[in-house]
Order: sequence, then structure tokens, then C-alpha cells
Amino acid sequence: MASSDVARQPDNRVRPLSLAGHVGFDSLPDQLVNKSICQGFCFNILCIGETGIGKSTLMDTLFNTNFENFESSHFEPQVKLRAQTYDLQESNVRLRLTVVNTVGFGDQMNKQESYQPVVDYIDRQFESYLQEELKIKRSLHNYHDSRVHACLYFISPSGHSLKSLDLVTMKKLDSKVNIIPVIAKADTISKSELHKFKIKIMSELVSNGVQIYQFPLDDETVAKVNTTMNGHLPFAVVGSTEEVSVGNKMVKARQYPWGVVQVENESHCDFVKLREMLICVNMEDLREQTHTRHYELYRRCKLEEMGFKDTGPECKPVSRELATFSRTSYVCYSVTYEVM
Repeated sequence: MASSDVARQPDNRVRPLSLAGHVGFDSLPDQLVNKSICQGFCFNILCIGETGIGKSTLMDTLFNTNFENFESSHFEPQVKLRAQTYDLQESNVRLRLTVVNTVGFGDQMNKQESYQPVVDYIDRQFESYLQEELKIKRSLHNYHDSRVHACLYFISPSGHSLKSLDLVTMKKLDSKVNIIPVIAKADTISKSELHKFKIKIMSELVSNGVQIYQFPLDDETVAKVNTTMNGHLPFAVVGSTEEVSVGNKMVKARQYPWGVVQVENESHCDFVKLREMLICVNMEDLREQTHTRHYELYRRCKLEEMGFKDTGPECKPVSRELATFSRTSYVCYSVTYEVM
């Protein structure tokens, strides 16, 4: 009898059994942790915002280091994306971090297609992963996954409303990436204006059908804090790597003639909230959502476009010949894609 002919019990007939003694599979979580630490992790952040809004400074502040930064002018003829990858280590955990910066975003007179290079970049990373996945001899275990896990969308602190470019860009991206909106340079507007601005932004996102990333509530260990943090979006942030003396200690802050704005003081800005939610609590969920939701949507659409099907017209499994033809068609497409 072929293995495919073996009858399987439906899930409702699976019987729970008790063990007479210790077996050892309770160590599986520890095995998984040890294997993950050995392999290391990767995380890719896309920063979208106009020139000079503080993208690079916030990245330096978030990861408590100085990344390689390049001066950008306001006269770029078109939007370009610059990706830089770094190997970081905290305790015994290694992280391969890629920071993707949008150079010249919103600087052109005609901003109608400013979002397109960003969309193209995200799709290229999905396509590269799909190409690796479809190989006969795959190396996904050591493949450098460049898919974007989180998009920090920097909103100008105007205090009025979102720009049309912001709405159009986020709408084009919300099915491709986890968008976390942040109000940049939040120390330039008053607290009352900031509160009204947050409400206005969320209202405009909802009315325009923009789906931003919501911190997950399915894990009861973090559901309470994530529920609270969802209510604080968009985060109003201030970035600074400079240390200022406050009392008897040195803190990261921005010094002004009228006083000091402390980056890690939650009564001054939402920087700590962003760091906790992005890195400490939900980094793995962002990675998971990228794979199971955004990449899966891209993969399904691309394979359907090339003729791949799970079932035929009569809901029967697709024949091997049709599947082979579909794969051949996709290989031809892949060669064309690489040449282009």
C-alpha cells in the first residue's frame, strides 16, 4: 500500500495518553533556544521619511551604536534605497541587522511616483527568497534573508495632518510590510498639539483604509502591554546619541536653551515604548508576520500568475505534467527576471 493511501485518524479521534515516567521531550524548547542562539538571528528595518527628519539618528539611538551614515542633500533627482548590513552581538545573542534608508524621499517636485522604488525594493527581496525556495537544491538554512521585517514610517511633526504622499505610500505598502508609524522630532511641538496630532493621524489612516502593524494579542504573556501600546500609536519619538548631565548622571538627551529633552524619559517622548515594542517584545512576531502574511501573499500571487495551481477545474489535484509545465514556465520567467 502506498504511503498516500494510509488512512489517518481525524484530529478529534487523537487520544491523550499519560506517561508512566520521564521521557525527555520536555527539553525541546531548550533545544530550540540553543539552536537559535547558535545560528544567530537576522532583522531588517526599512526607514521611510524625508531628508533630515532624523532616520539615521533614531537608528543609532535604538541600537546604542553608531552606524555608518552618509550625508544626503535635498536635491536628489529620484528616490534611492541604501541598504547596510551589520553584525551585532548582545550577551551571547548574535543579530545580523540590515538598515534600509530611503534617500531623497519626498524631495522631488513631482512626488507622484516616490513610493515606487520602495515597492520595487521590497518585491525584489521577496523574489530573491522565492527563487531560493524554488531551487531543487536549496540552502535556506544559511540563506541571508533580506526581506523587510519592519517599516518605520517617519511622519513630519507638522501638527496638522498627514501629507498625501504619506497616505499614498503607506497604502501601497501595507500589504507588503509591517508598517509602524512614528512622529519624528516630537520635541518640536507641544504636548497638547502632539496628542491632537496622534488622534488626527490614526483617524486619517483608518478613513483611508491603511493597515498598520498591530502589536499581537494572541500571546497572553504580552497581550496586556501590547494592548496598551496599540493605543499609543503612532509613537512620538526623539533620537540623540549625545549625553547630557542631568542631576548626578549622564543621559541621552537633546540640549536646548530652554531645557533638556531626555530620550529615555517616557514623560518626554515615546522612544522607550518604540524600543520595547520593536526590539524587546515583538521582534520575532514581526519576522513571523513577514513570512506567513506578506511573503505568503506575494508567493501565492506570483505562482498563480505563472500558472501554478493546487487543484484543477474539478477541484482535483493538479497532474504532475501540469505542475512540471508550470514550473518550467516559472523558470523561464526567472531567467528573464534576472536578465532584466
